[in-house]
Amino acid sequence: MESFALHSLSTSASPSFSLLHHRSRPISKSPPFLLPGHTLPRSFRTTIRSSSSIFPPSPKLSLGLKPRLPPIHASSSTNSPSPPRPLGVKPIPFLISISVGLIVQFLVPKPPEVSPQAWQLLSIFISTIAGLVLSPLPVGAWAFLGLTASVVTKTLSFSCAFSAFTNEVIWLIVISFFFARGFVKTGLGDRIATYFVKWLGKSTLGLSYGLTISEALIAPAMPSTTARAGGVFLPIIKSLSLSAGSKPGDPSAKKLGSYLVQSQFQAASNSSALFLTAAAQNLLCLKLAEELGVIISSPWVSWFNAASLPALVSLLATPLVLYKLYPPETKDTPDAPAMAAKKLENMGPVTRHEWVMVGTMLLAVSLWVFGEALGIASVVAAMIGLSILLLLGVLDWDDCLSEKSAWDTLAWFAVLVGMAGQLTNLGIVTWMSDCVAKSLQSFSLSWPAALGVLQASYFFIHYLFASQTGHVGALYSAFLAMHLAAGVPGVLAALALAYNTNLFGALTHYSSGQAAVYYGAGYVDLPDVFKIGFVMALVNAIIWVVVGAFWWKFLGLY
Repeated sequence: MESFALHSLSTSASPSFSLLHHRSRPISKSPPFLLPGHTLPRSFRTTIRSSSSIFPPSPKLSLGLKPRLPPIHASSSTNSPSPPRPLGVKPIPFLISISVGLIVQFLVPKPPEVSPQAWQLLSIFISTIAGLVLSPLPVGAWAFLGLTASVVTKTLSFSCAFSAFTNEVIWLIVISFFFARGFVKTGLGDRIATYFVKWLGKSTLGLSYGLTISEALIAPAMPSTTARAGGVFLPIIKSLSLSAGSKPGDPSAKKLGSYLVQSQFQAASNSSALFLTAAAQNLLCLKLAEELGVIISSPWVSWFNAASLPALVSLLATPLVLYKLYPPETKDTPDAPAMAAKKLENMGPVTRHEWVMVGTMLLAVSLWVFGEALGIASVVAAMIGLSILLLLGVLDWDDCLSEKSAWDTLAWFAVLVGMAGQLTNLGIVTWMSDCVAKSLQSFSLSWPAALGVLQASYFFIHYLFASQTGHVGALYSAFLAMHLAAGVPGVLAALALAYNTNLFGALTHYSSGQAAVYYGAGYVDLPDVFKIGFVMALVNAIIWVVVGAFWWKFLGLY
């Protein structure tokens, strides 16, 4: 969901629990175009506290490597400190972002059916979105400036401007950060993934399937793709790769690490699309759909039913397709299961905090599934789960306070959602959708053809965004309204856009939070990220269109 700039993942364990490590070559570039001000939470900048290492040294593959993993740097050098971050606004992005809004406000003729207040809010909103792309300030700061402008110009009242700060979906997103921290802090996610390495890791392809399946199992209870990537799967992938002599930023990366990183990165988008609670932006999509009158009953079950077949086919196809398109040099990993078994032995029995985490997540997921029948909202279920974790000591309040990204997301995302909601209330979204619908009708497009055109446009526009949630807040409502105006069935349109929101998270190295994590590891070259991202986007599109069309017809979505 989130977009983060990766700083580092380092160990803090005693030497006896260290990974097989070596001095990796520093990565020469940090991922550009990431939303500024977003960093991985503190728990992700270190490996799992309770079991910081992933696998112990393998006698066959140790290659004399030192038993300590240096930090993975996103800076240009490990010997010199990063240059100080510039203070204040970046002049050129600032001027461009402001100019876009001023052009809309004063130079573009206002349609007669749009009120002056709505047109002025649209200009502020467009400037805000331009700032998300160009980054004149950190995203939270820029969103606050947009909020301030809407209040100072009396476009919105103070209460309207801040209305989204009580949005239950946004608070559910915030709490999801804390759940993710619990998985990382206790080491539960690491333990689950390590079991799958033990069971399926004899070959590189089997290893990839083991990691893919374990993520799909963890996903519904860990609603953050970035947390799963940085806190669980990247440390495991890096450990296995180093043990096989596959080093980041080195030709040996192709031996194992490049393939595992690409496979996990691409599969993660389908894991997030499979479950409503696997990514926080999923919940936001349904909330925005509800505001446009598209109500999905039993949302958790309905989401899973519609996504299950195409998502599972894509999950099973991804490792195999990449095995052919982007083959690893090392085909067999016979030592991986033994390494995993040794790691599990070092981890010891399941701890009390891990059992509490398991029980709490089972309770939360059960309430998410059956909450509508019980009269318990999703955010209330999350609040109950977080309260249990705090009461039983799995998390403390300092853990919550230190999750800067959670509070940052609350601030900037509430601004975007609030503005988007007011644009809907003031009729801008309806006006835009009617204009698009008329254009589509002029081409005599049927609703299935309109669905294809709009879905493709929504998908590839993401090349301009560095955040999935930002994309949703900016464009989801408008595109859903266009679908409805073109005659596309409401539930089908809402779900298809939401699934697409997950799939485009693997397009580029800046398209999502997990993209920053995996690219920052240094195993994949930038041209390969774009090439594989585009090819896999086409593969996913074929699977979701062909399989989804038959499956959704069977389910009665159209």
